[in-house]
Amino acid sequence: MDVLEYGLRRVARTQGIELFGVADLAAARSFILAQGGEHIARFPRAISLGMRLIDGVVDELFRHEEPSVIYSYRALYNSVNASLDRAALLVAKYLQEADFKAYPIPASQTVNQKQLEGAFPHKLAANLAGLGWIGKNCLLITPKNGPRVRLATVLTDTPLQAGKPIPSRCEDCRKCVDICPVKAFTGAPFNPSEPREARFKAYLCKEYMDRREEILGEGLCGLCVYVCPWGRRGEGVVLRRQM
Repeated sequence: MDVLEYGLRRVARTQGIELFGVADLAAARSFILAQGGEHIARFPRAISLGMRLIDGVVDELFRHEEPSVIYSYRALYNSVNASLDRAALLVAKYLQEADFKAYPIPASQTVNQKQLEGAFPHKLAANLAGLGWIGKNCLLITPKNGPRVRLATVLTDTPLQAGKPIPSRCEDCRKCVDICPVKAFTGAPFNPSEPREARFKAYLCKEYMDRREEILGEGLCGLCVYVCPWGRRGEGVVLRRQM
C-alpha cells in the first residue's frame, strides 16, 4: 500500500472510521459542478470516510413515533456526524502537511432545503470509491453495514489509487419503498443518467419531516435505514411496517 494512503488510513482508523475509500471524480465532474460549484468540482479525487451507526438504536426505529426512540436516534446521528467531521479534519490536515490540497465536506450539510441536497453528495464519493451501491432508498448500501452508516468526504488533488463502484445488489427487494410513510421512493434502480426525481420525491420526505418536527419536535424518520436487509445483525430483530 502506498505510504501516504497507509498514513491516511491510520489517521482515520484512530478516529473510529470503519470505511475508507478513494474515488476518482472525473466522470461525475459536470454533476458535481452543477450542484456544488467550481470550488468543489476542481478536485479530481475524494476520500470517503464512513462510520457504522449503533444497531441498538436503529433496530428500534419501527417505533419512530415515540419521542424517546427518535430523540435517541437524533443523539446518535449528531454524535456520529461530529466524529466523522473530526476524522475528516485530521485526514485533511495530514494531506495538507504532505503538501496536497484538501477540502473536508461536513457529514451533515444541506444547502438546498427544498431538495435536501448538500454541496457535495457523500454517497457519490462512497459509490465511486467502491464502498457500496446506491439503493432504492437513494442511500449508500454497503455489503457489511447496509445503509446503517454515516459518511464524510475529503476532496483532494492527491493522486491516490481509486476504487471501482459495486453493482447494485438490491435486486427485487422493495422493503424501503413499501415502508416509507409518504411513498417518497419510486422503486426505480439507481441510474446515473437519470435525475434523482426518477427514484426519490424529496419534497414528500421534506414535508413529512416538517410535520414530524411540528408534532414531535424532531423530524428524523429512519425507517428506510431500519428496514434494509443489508447490514442487519441477529435473528431477534422483527420488521414491522409503519402506517
